[in-house]
Amino acid sequence: MDLRLTAQEEAFRAEVRAFLRDHLPDRLARKVRAGESLSKAEMEEWHAILNARGWLAAGWPREWGGPGWSAVERYIFEEECARAHAPRVVPFGVSMLGPVLIAFGTEAQKRHWLPRILNGQDWWCQGYSEPGAGSDLASLRTRAVREDGHYLVNGQKTWTTLAQHANMMFALVRTRFEGKPQEGISFLLIDMTSPGVERRPIRTIDGGQEINEVFLTDVRVPVENRVGEENQGWTIAKYLLGHERTNIAGMGFVIAAFEELRALMGRMRRDGRPLIAHPRFAARLAAIECELEALKITNLRMLSGHGGQSLAVPAMLKIRATVLRQQIDSLARQALGPAAAPFPGEGPRDNLALVPPEAARAAAIYFNNRKLSIFGGSNEIQRNIVAQDMLGRL
Repeated sequence: MDLRLTAQEEAFRAEVRAFLRDHLPDRLARKVRAGESLSKAEMEEWHAILNARGWLAAGWPREWGGPGWSAVERYIFEEECARAHAPRVVPFGVSMLGPVLIAFGTEAQKRHWLPRILNGQDWWCQGYSEPGAGSDLASLRTRAVREDGHYLVNGQKTWTTLAQHANMMFALVRTRFEGKPQEGISFLLIDMTSPGVERRPIRTIDGGQEINEVFLTDVRVPVENRVGEENQGWTIAKYLLGHERTNIAGMGFVIAAFEELRALMGRMRRDGRPLIAHPRFAARLAAIECELEALKITNLRMLSGHGGQSLAVPAMLKIRATVLRQQIDSLARQALGPAAAPFPGEGPRDNLALVPPEAARAAAIYFNNRKLSIFGGSNEIQRNIVAQDMLGRL
């Protein structure tokens, strides 16, 4: 596998950089760089800018509104967006449900839902995890009983990211209650404005409200909103989880975070020397960089199809990328020292001119990113997937 970019790919990188320079609003980039939360309107603004250029659904084929990019072009686009501090595209419709509909949906479902994802008409959230059914997703209990052309859904979903903004949810529900747990699950598209849907916020350790509980009480869902066959939702779930784990890994954002860390350690001084010149800090930075370079290769192999259809490859990518991001966040806090206060305004008040802007949100970013190794299937579960896949081939 040749890891050198072709002249055409380098030209594409230049095109992406020019687009970001000309079309990414500075106020959005500043908020992203500072680690501040974006409003729904701000996320929708960037969504619309990308859609107008035809670059929103990077992984979709041209026939359904995607740019038809190669694996390397998608990689370049993600990396350059992260470097420019562009908002991360909300993944639930574009990166998760969209590929599922393209692979498993009926023609009618594709024609109806895919354009609505692109034009922002629908905001999607993911109804997978439940109390007692997170990493062990097959033990979910939300029930869907079919009657008169509808499913009657009852249950509870939790850790539902950005559900406070969503008008639609794709959800796993139990439609059969005997046999193997994985064989009784179906995949439904649920209108969040339906009677019986209740949302409750969950406050996170960084003080934000990114996640929610969703309660479903006698919610009626038309049978035509089922994707795939009844009781075959586990196959779709596994397919979608591969996309989710790749999105969680967010290689472009890991690369950008590392580059910012390296620059920060070049500016921060201790004992009259930049931190990057201190052996202990330099060794930790070098170890992260070696891991990151190896992970770039793994990511490109997966995107180009060298990993086949195995769930082990996105699992490995998710494990290493999330651990690396947490290591980067931890080292950044140590580099900032007392300036990396737990909350804005609680840092040292002397020599404020010497405190870099990264300090204001360093702790909040660190705390929020502790979730990366847990959600989307904990890293412990991912290691089981890798072991089962690899050992099963022996």
